[in-house]
Amino acid sequence: MSGHSKWATIKHKKGAADAKRGKLFAKLIRQVEVAARNGGGDPDMNPTLRTMFQKARDASVPMDTIERAIKRGTGELEGVTYEEVTYEGYAPHGVAIYIEGLTDNRNRTGPEVRSIFSKQGGSIAEPGAVAWQFERKGIVIVPGSVDEDEVMMAAIDAGADDVSGDGEHWQVTCEAQLTAAVRTGIEEAGITVESSDLTMLATSTVELDSVEAAKAVLRLVDALEDHDDVQHVYANMDIADDVLAAIDA
Repeated sequence: MSGHSKWATIKHKKGAADAKRGKLFAKLIRQVEVAARNGGGDPDMNPTLRTMFQKARDASVPMDTIERAIKRGTGELEGVTYEEVTYEGYAPHGVAIYIEGLTDNRNRTGPEVRSIFSKQGGSIAEPGAVAWQFERKGIVIVPGSVDEDEVMMAAIDAGADDVSGDGEHWQVTCEAQLTAAVRTGIEEAGITVESSDLTMLATSTVELDSVEAAKAVLRLVDALEDHDDVQHVYANMDIADDVLAAIDA
């Protein structure tokens, strides 16, 4: 399994735990609001909003909460204006980190993110230093119990680029703007979809072959994700299978 598939799998597993934290709803609502502000409030005409809307529904965010977020984004309701920000840096062991955030005060968020890097043994970098190591993609997660050929056929017919698996899930990868369409195509083929999202996949990876190294990077990722203004953290690490199993245990 490729490194970016492993990272997506780790993120998927972490997402189940993160769902227990109250911060998740707040972050999803921000994503919906900003998507509506940037592309309009009609999910049928705004692919990003459609993906964020479905992501919020997958996490059981109430419909009326989502609708209010859309209205704040389009200006129908008053609300805080969030600005999109990105940060780049390095975790221990040379792992590249790319962060996407939404903030109402970048003068607060930037120094706080820098402090997290420093405390966890990493370092923040200049814009563009690591972004070139990632590319924007859409991913759709399907249960691993579904037949591979069935998933592959439905995914390719819907416009996907690739299907990879880890035994527990199938990860369908596609161009970012096709995420909603690929998800719909898979569902119309009678296949259950666990989640879909926009992501940044690493084009090259750094292998971590010890539990200590992997945990050091994951501690930084966790600390960054705990920040209210951080929406997504992407890392180009490739964790060895035995190390991943030891961490899971």
